[in-house]
Amino acid sequence: MTETVHHLATRASYDRVAEDYDRLLRDELANMPFDRAMLGVFAERVLDGGGGLVGDLGCGTGRITTYLEKLGLDAFGIDLSPRMVAVARQAYPALRFEVGSMTGLDLRDGELAGALAWYSTVHTPPGELPVVFAEFHRVLAPGGHLLMAFKVGDECVHLDHAYGHELALDVYRHPPQRISELLVRAGFEEVARLVRAADGPGERTPQAYLLARRPV
Repeated sequence: MTETVHHLATRASYDRVAEDYDRLLRDELANMPFDRAMLGVFAERVLDGGGGLVGDLGCGTGRITTYLEKLGLDAFGIDLSPRMVAVARQAYPALRFEVGSMTGLDLRDGELAGALAWYSTVHTPPGELPVVFAEFHRVLAPGGHLLMAFKVGDECVHLDHAYGHELALDVYRHPPQRISELLVRAGFEEVARLVRAADGPGERTPQAYLLARRPV
């Protein structure tokens, strides 16, 4: 895989903030009822389909990966940032975490029963999303489910400071219908979507959750 400027910037930024990111967000899910609800639905769908390996794609420091494991899923994580993966391995030594990119996943065709992209595509330029979604489709088994969470809007916001550090990140917001259409073009069918209002000081826009399925 040829790495782009945004790959390099994203990796460098998250390598820099990994420890503070973990410290600030590790327990955040306890205060996010909509997040827990959608993750619960995703887990039920995967288990109802017979279970199997679930990839948390763009797992960060593993806080959602371990929640999926508690829901009964055979979950592991992949992230672009080696430092985020190192923190995840230290925090959750019983789980598997690997360094990798969503544009070229080191997974076999149809290897996953479920895939999670939990705000992990927010730094991906819109023109690259079809490549990412094609990878999601490739690694999911027929009947497998994909759950995405992302920020709602239609613009790019540049961050030069976050989690107590200087960094350089572009954050893309998308209309849910656009994401749904791109997933359909990649071969998915939409199962459900939920859009909620911004909630709390850290959110400035509505947030979306989209559950999709690779048809049998």
